[in-house]
Amino acid sequence: MPKPAKKPFKTLQGLFLLDGGGLGGSCFHRSVVLVCEHTPEGALGLVLTRPGSLLLEDSLPGEVPAPFRGVRLFDGGPVQPTALSYLHGNPGHLLGNVLPQLTVGHQIEELQELMNSGSPGLRLKVFSGYAGWAPGQLDDEMRQNSWLTAPADLQLVFDIPPEDLWQRLLRQRTRWQERILADAPDDIAFN
Repeated sequence: MPKPAKKPFKTLQGLFLLDGGGLGGSCFHRSVVLVCEHTPEGALGLVLTRPGSLLLEDSLPGEVPAPFRGVRLFDGGPVQPTALSYLHGNPGHLLGNVLPQLTVGHQIEELQELMNSGSPGLRLKVFSGYAGWAPGQLDDEMRQNSWLTAPADLQLVFDIPPEDLWQRLLRQRTRWQERILADAPDDIAFN
């Protein structure tokens, strides 16, 4: 008997993962995660909805240029909370490794070069920690309906306040159950 054909791998890179109401009690409760890398070897994402308490100048060696002083680090996820990652977008940079015009990086030297570049269109978010999945783990979570997905773009990544992003994305969903979730109380017992 021939083996069933293996389904081709479908990457979620460049998509948002949204808590669809089943992640209460976890660090992903009411969160939006941008999937930055997703291959058969695993996945890496950054939580866009958790601004942290540390500032960029508290976390980087050397002088932080004036336009970036006071910028908060985001809690990117529970894996390696001391590891820094960053998302940068620039309209003049058409190629990106996450989306067109959006790149994820992990090297502090490159981050410092970007901040010192004086590029007028540079958009930047910096994260401590990240969300990580072992091979097949994110695929299993998707089969278990742990996450909803939504297309990502630069405006949603950089322009929407983090505290509004999850609700905004849910309100754009087609299923009424998901739209209602956007306005449900954080603890359903208070409904």
